[in-house]
Amino acid sequence: MNGFTGFVLRRTVGFTGFVLRRTVGAAVTLLAISVIVYVVFYATPGNVAQITCGPRCSPEQVHQVARQLNLDDPLFLRYWHFLQGLVAGQDYSTGTSVQHCSAPCLGLSYQSDQQVMQLIWAKLPVSLSLVSGAMVLWLLLGVGTGVLSAWRRGRFSERVLTGLTLAGTATPVFVIGLVLMIVVCGELRLLPFPQYVALTDDPEQWAWNLLLPWLSLALIEAAAFARLTRASMLETLAEDHIRTFRAYGVGERSIVGRHALRGAFAPVIALNANNVGSAIGGAVLTETLFGLPGIGQELVHAVDVVDLPVVVGMVLVIGFFVVLANAVADVLYAVADRRVVLT
Repeated sequence: MNGFTGFVLRRTVGFTGFVLRRTVGAAVTLLAISVIVYVVFYATPGNVAQITCGPRCSPEQVHQVARQLNLDDPLFLRYWHFLQGLVAGQDYSTGTSVQHCSAPCLGLSYQSDQQVMQLIWAKLPVSLSLVSGAMVLWLLLGVGTGVLSAWRRGRFSERVLTGLTLAGTATPVFVIGLVLMIVVCGELRLLPFPQYVALTDDPEQWAWNLLLPWLSLALIEAAAFARLTRASMLETLAEDHIRTFRAYGVGERSIVGRHALRGAFAPVIALNANNVGSAIGGAVLTETLFGLPGIGQELVHAVDVVDLPVVVGMVLVIGFFVVLANAVADVLYAVADRRVVLT
């Protein structure tokens, strides 16, 4: 009993240290992302002041705007104030009054004087609704297709599934979205043209209006999951313990479902983390195509009007979700494979 208790204690301490290392690594990565993004977008303060003031502003007015936005300060000092705003909030002068931006403060929009974090909170539920629903579909379609393709290896059905997977990988999301809208909404009239409805307002309409965007995004991502799952399944099915199960007369369905799939699932966890993070940032085309008022569409608008605080804030939030998704994937990977904790 003492030996078992010591083993559990060592595993617990090892896992806790693993989580702490991943947490520190994620924080350092986020800090590095913030430095790179801030330097890239704020390296030309004169242009920012001119764009914010407008094309008809005199040099004196442009200089006044630059001073109000603290663009005359050194870049490292402005970045330090930016970090202070993230941690403790910051006060901004909007001309006739002072507006307090609560932490985490990403600044004020140059166009509307609205807090960037408020804009993000307003748009984030749309993007999360799109990505979460699509994630369920791409896992079901991708993993299911990969398992079936590995199980039916060498048969006609496996060739058909492989062809569909390659077609899904090569087809852009806007092509799939347009085809789905034309066929499903236009010709067959099975679904209405997508118009975002909040989940809290009407869950049924929320799902019906997001079904086509979910499918458009999921079909692209499912192709990658199908290929990875098929390769992992074939590798696992070729291992010695699987041959031992077959020699003892264990059914093929039990081998595939209970043993081979479990061994092939770890790479799927890592790929899903990458896809969830990148899908939030890559939802620009999907949201623009279907008119969904999410982060992607807001980012396109901010780039169009050169609203740098909004652009920087959106990019940092997207980076946060990418880093968070990968950190969670590392922890889940460690749970699925205990050897990860020990290394």
